Amino acid sequence: KRVTIQRNVWSAKGKREEFTVQNGSPKFGWRPINISQRASRALHITIPSLFVPQQITILLPFDNFVRPRYQKSMGTVVESANQGAVSLPTNKKVTVVFVLGGPGSGKGTQCTNIVEHFGYTHLSAGDLLRAEIKSGSENGTMISNMIKEGKIVPSEVTIKLLQRAIQENGNDKFLIDGFPRNEENRAAFELVTGIEPEFVLFFDCPEAEMEKRLLGRNQGREDDNIETIRKRFNVYMESSLPVIEYYNSKGKVRKIDAVKPVGEVFEAVKAVFAPANEKVAA
Repeated sequence: KRVTIQRNVWSAKGKREEFTVQNGSPKFGWRPINISQRASRALHITIPSLFVPQQITILLPFDNFVRPRYQKSMGTVVESANQGAVSLPTNKKVTVVFVLGGPGSGKGTQCTNIVEHFGYTHLSAGDLLRAEIKSGSENGTMISNMIKEGKIVPSEVTIKLLQRAIQENGNDKFLIDGFPRNEENRAAFELVTGIEPEFVLFFDCPEAEMEKRLLGRNQGREDDNIETIRKRFNVYMESSLPVIEYYNSKGKVRKIDAVKPVGEVFEAVKAVFAPANEKVAA
């Protein structure tokens, strides 16, 4: 079977961008591409991006080729997420900083300080998901069920919530906390939104210190118990560290020693953000 997908955008050369799969051989823009890097991304990320900014038109048989795999891998949550989706206006230029670090590394505290001193808007992927669940919406119910069943919420759902938050906010500078959690999150966010982070703020903290902090805090979270905490550490080590390594290879990681007292940590954070602000002002 042959499937052709066209994005309703024009490349610098004036040609319409095209992705074609025919007899297992994918092509993008009429050029051969690496099947392992592009084919899976096109089928599992580009297809769900129907609800975000770039309008995509399926020109040839979609139901027989893609939809069964798409529904099997993503389930009905993504279909629900498509409803009421909001696209970023093409003229809205935003600065995004990813804030990464293990659970208990102090990301939330420092994001509050950054918001107060540098005028960013703080978006927590976890908070957005919890708010959607609390809203009682159909999408929120599905997210809740997936979490209870131990399933990973599809990237497209979280990205849709992030995009909506960015669209509805008048600011143009955003801290995105706790996302991307893995390489698939990262690739999906960049592909769907067309946004690469200005840099990645990485709070480096030993596991023993993070465990001590999490057990010592009392926020009423069900996942603040020793067994769940250690599971979260394992997920972080296996999934999030590769994202940090990827951005480090691009020279975008700003590493912060998060073991120090809160005030000292923020002094290091300010040293990272001050040059960026001066550059914008210039």
